[in-house]
Amino acid sequence: MSFGYQVLGFGGSGTAASTGNDNGIFGFGYLSGPVAMTNLISNVGVASTDVTGVGTARYAPAACEYGGDKGIFAYGETDVKVSMSNLVSNTGVVASDVTGVGTARYKLKACAYGEDKGIFAYGSISVPSPVSLSMSNLVSNVGVIGTDVSGVGTDRYAPASCEYGGDKGIFAYGNDQSPNNMLNLSNLVSNVGVIGTDVTGVGTARSAPAACAYGGDKGIVGYGSNPSPLNMSNLVSNVGVVGTDVSGVGTAKRQLAACEYGGDKGIFGYGSAPSPVNNTNLVTNVGVVGTDVTGVGTGRDELAACSYN
Repeated sequence: MSFGYQVLGFGGSGTAASTGNDNGIFGFGYLSGPVAMTNLISNVGVASTDVTGVGTARYAPAACEYGGDKGIFAYGETDVKVSMSNLVSNTGVVASDVTGVGTARYKLKACAYGEDKGIFAYGSISVPSPVSLSMSNLVSNVGVIGTDVSGVGTDRYAPASCEYGGDKGIFAYGNDQSPNNMLNLSNLVSNVGVIGTDVTGVGTARSAPAACAYGGDKGIVGYGSNPSPLNMSNLVSNVGVVGTDVSGVGTAKRQLAACEYGGDKGIFGYGSAPSPVNNTNLVTNVGVVGTDVTGVGTGRDELAACSYN
């Protein structure tokens, strides 16, 4: 989540609670092949109908916020791994392809940090068996992706990531190079974009969950696979501590996406259960996941999402 302004009041840590963007966007994905469509999320968590895609159709990209009120989709798979990116304006308009920087890969994740920048990390280059990575690429406050940074932490693909603490991030869970070796470790991202070493995981090891911030300074990881679809969640505190499993609400699914909306709430959407679905689940500003909301737009999986505005 990007943090454009501060609200009055203080959290338990003694720092001002921050609030973020009002709207979200789900984009790209897979349904009998790569797609480029998007669905906008309103400031009350309502998904729009499909918007005709801009940019190269692909699946398993990642997305995050940058610049306080804008977003970026990058990387993914067409018939080959790509490193291109597409900027999202502060009105939710997706721009055409930008020539990629860094190693082409898919099944990575991204989050914001430092209030106006972003980071893409981990993923797989699949040549031909899964080869997992731990490299990262920083995104400037004007949406420019930097060159590869040597990875920290266990190589993996299909983790989840989100912001916490107002200006930091976390990558958690995922899968290493063995197809059924799910992980539950995490790695914190500092407010200058440095990824920390592995932190012993809490909760059920799994692959292909999603995560988003909520409440201004906390995060939530939800759903995933081990190896069947799950519907549990784990809250992330405002100091980056992952909590124990919370019994799931809604349809168990994997390969979904999540983002913030309404300044302090979140939404999980789409994914595979195991067939593609288009339902959503709203997250309150205290981290409670709601029941399924009838889907809008094309059901698909291996998509990405971020907030804007």
